[in-house]
Amino acid sequence: MKEKQIITKEGFIYQAISGFYYVWSEGHSYATKPKGKFRHQQVKPLVGDHVEIEIDLDDSQSESRLVTIFPRKNSLVRPPVANVDDAFIVMSLVEPDFSYNLLDYFLVSIESHQIEPIILLTKYDLLVKSMGEATAESKVKEIKDVYQKIGYQVIVKNEISAFAEEIESVVNKDAIYIVMGQSGVGKSTLLNDLLPKADIATGEISDYLNRGRHTTREVTLYRLYQGLLADTPGFSAIDFPQIEKEALSQYFPEIWRKSAECRFRGCLHQNEPNCAVKEAVETGEIATSRYENYSQILQKIEQRKPVYRKKEK
Repeated sequence: MKEKQIITKEGFIYQAISGFYYVWSEGHSYATKPKGKFRHQQVKPLVGDHVEIEIDLDDSQSESRLVTIFPRKNSLVRPPVANVDDAFIVMSLVEPDFSYNLLDYFLVSIESHQIEPIILLTKYDLLVKSMGEATAESKVKEIKDVYQKIGYQVIVKNEISAFAEEIESVVNKDAIYIVMGQSGVGKSTLLNDLLPKADIATGEISDYLNRGRHTTREVTLYRLYQGLLADTPGFSAIDFPQIEKEALSQYFPEIWRKSAECRFRGCLHQNEPNCAVKEAVETGEIATSRYENYSQILQKIEQRKPVYRKKEK
């Protein structure tokens, strides 16, 4: 009996539909089903996963087998995607009003997943209309001064559609990008504007998925310039279940850098003596809003109910 010709390839999952995982490898799309071991291990493949698949060369009609999921850099619940590198955080200046508090919550959440944030500020024209050009310009300068000083990229536009020009220069690396922000800021509009410009070089969905069966699709990665963009906006609610209070300052880069000068190694920058962070706040080196939001998140973490894990038998 002729032995099956099985070859293996590496690629990444770009789409998940009704239990099928579509893998892009060496310029081709493969419909795959995961091996049963993942179900027994309670591991669910995610869009963005770097994987290894097996292909049966003797049967071109059969789906390939997803046999290995390589270690993830990170994974998100919303959108359900792994190995995210960068996030566009969309914040409006008005309607809804800009919030330092909300932006810092987003930034901490992103930083804790090792994701690089890019801040997009929208509706500048409405801000000018509501408070006058001089005041609006001053407000935007204040915001940019706070976050650019830390090292974050901040882009300001009137219309969501105007970001497309800027984003082409930003998406200059082979990376996975997501769009996130609160309701009403234009996340979906931005995605709709960007995705028609994307090169959807992903192949056709297999015929056997289109025979009247109900299909559910979670998220798809589309090629956009040099990177890949998830077509589903993320993060409507923010929590920090994985962050311990001793690690929080790591996700405020300017606080983390300054904490090296604190008298105590485990300084939480609250009531400790000779705290370099609090001194930097007093001199204006660290923005008051950033320190206050750090302290607020720290308090939430300290008040968090402990999670007790069951002991293994």
